[in-house]
Amino acid sequence: MTYYGFNFQWMYHWEEGAQPQEPDAQALDFMAQYGFNFVRIPTNYQFWTRDFDYLHPDEAVFEYLDRYLAACQSRGIHLSLNLHRAPGYCINGQELERDNLWTDAVAQDGFVFLWETFARRYGCVSADDLSFDLVNEPPDIGTRGLTRDIHAALITRTVEAIRAVDPARPIVIDGLSGGNIAMPELAHLGVMQSGRAYQPYAVSHWGAPWWNGWNTPGAAPEYPGTVYEGQTWNRDTLHEFYQPWRDVQTGGTSVHIGEFGCYIYTPQHVALRWFRDLFSLFKEYGWGYALWEFEGVFGIVNHGRPGVVYEEIGGYQVDRALLDLMLESRT
Repeated sequence: MTYYGFNFQWMYHWEEGAQPQEPDAQALDFMAQYGFNFVRIPTNYQFWTRDFDYLHPDEAVFEYLDRYLAACQSRGIHLSLNLHRAPGYCINGQELERDNLWTDAVAQDGFVFLWETFARRYGCVSADDLSFDLVNEPPDIGTRGLTRDIHAALITRTVEAIRAVDPARPIVIDGLSGGNIAMPELAHLGVMQSGRAYQPYAVSHWGAPWWNGWNTPGAAPEYPGTVYEGQTWNRDTLHEFYQPWRDVQTGGTSVHIGEFGCYIYTPQHVALRWFRDLFSLFKEYGWGYALWEFEGVFGIVNHGRPGVVYEEIGGYQVDRALLDLMLESRT
């Protein structure tokens, strides 16, 4: 089955005393109405861990995950459970971590333990309903001590630990370098590989304050034709960018685009041309995807890009043009 849907940040933003959000039934009803069948939940281990005690989680917090799963199951939607902030690693705010997932045994042990815990908790859940996405967007090779060998060893250990408890559980691994580099060295594991579709960042992240590469004043980007990282970006450039992912797919590995989207300052007509090329490629390759996010600055609802025309659907102000592209892209 090919999966199409959205990321939801119900257990993503943590601060002291915070509780996760409850599942958004209205948004899930919207998804079901339009035939979207995939929800990715990026989670933050801080919700259930205190003082970096990885081996003694507050399992009462996992009841929120139970409710997310039940809400999706009742609508025929597959849930992908992801560690966005894992013990010792997050692509955002690494300074909050005491340990380093790629070099410290205590973090690696905690990481494997958490996935074993989830495997035990959800062992009776159908593979059609739930998958495990191990860690969001590992960093660039050479950053924070990460090497391909270190990454492969940890992922292999974790996959083996999960399968020892729950042999049929579908497992997803995100590409290296923020989800952008495919991993042929792990093709033998029989897991799905999850890529990203933010290239070129000069289009997808124009004006994003957290990304120093393209937050300076100036003319808004064009697409096709934006020059970024020494290339002029168009459909052919995107096709070339995904060649390594198509190679692992040819070798028998399933590929899914776990995140993509366009920030609010890129004009709508530019964003739609870019989205159209992405969706046409995904359809050509037979890849599913999950937009980051449903509602908000990268979403399909109330994103605020200049020039957007909204249509009220199901109580939401929906980017109808983007919705139509998403519907047309499904195989």
